[in-house]
Amino acid sequence: MPPAIRRLLRDIPTSVGLLIVLVVVALAIAGPWLAPYPGDASASHLIRRLKPPSADFPFGTDNLGRDIFSRVILGARGALEVSLLVVGASMAIGVPLGLVAGYGTGWVSEAIMRVTDVFLALPQLVLALALAQMLGPSLESAMIALVVTYWPFFTRIVFSETGQLRTALFVDALQGLGASRTRILLLHILPNTASPIIVRATIGLGFTILVAATLGFLGMGATPPDPDWGLAVAQSRTYLPAAWWFATFPGLAILFTVLGFNLLGDGLRDILDPRLRRSR
Repeated sequence: MPPAIRRLLRDIPTSVGLLIVLVVVALAIAGPWLAPYPGDASASHLIRRLKPPSADFPFGTDNLGRDIFSRVILGARGALEVSLLVVGASMAIGVPLGLVAGYGTGWVSEAIMRVTDVFLALPQLVLALALAQMLGPSLESAMIALVVTYWPFFTRIVFSETGQLRTALFVDALQGLGASRTRILLLHILPNTASPIIVRATIGLGFTILVAATLGFLGMGATPPDPDWGLAVAQSRTYLPAAWWFATFPGLAILFTVLGFNLLGDGLRDILDPRLRRSR
């Protein structure tokens, strides 16, 4: 077993985070087969509305009689899809900009970083809410708003790493051999910035799920009848505290998923960056 994997598995918080992430991924893949009532993704059964947790409905039912346990399982796929698409698109925008800005020294580099600083200076949730409201309430609008507010984090990280690598001896050697700027950036500098990018992406997956759930809670994200965790918490407000299960279980799904990605991201940071590695 590789040493990095052994260190990861020996770290209890990281192992817990990895286990949670694997469970969420498994639910996202096999959700329609694991959910006891897969039809409750959109159907309604008013005769059994707001039933408390029982053997038939472990998490109870919601205001339309739908099985909350099934909707929590089915919601994992949507949450993971949104986070993967948002983080992937943010990386596609932020990483190239960070490479160009970090390797260059002219006005292009300055312009990229000043725009990045403007986005970073604004509270991400407030900016995402404003953009989602402007584009109209929908899941696609929420995803666009999240991408627009998240790419600067990748740009800033890659800019910093590229700026340090630009003066490395191997880069001077490549320049002396006549290697093109594109070759140096893509084949030599980019692989050396992979560690912080992976860590930021892992933590970003959890953070994106949290912000997407917040947008759904505020009516700026997923729309009914989507089995969205944030939307479920929003719909439950009218029935609290009597129907406590309506908000509790979707809220716990958000909590544990975000916690899992954060624990895994912290562990990967310690393993991939020796300067931050905790003593074991």
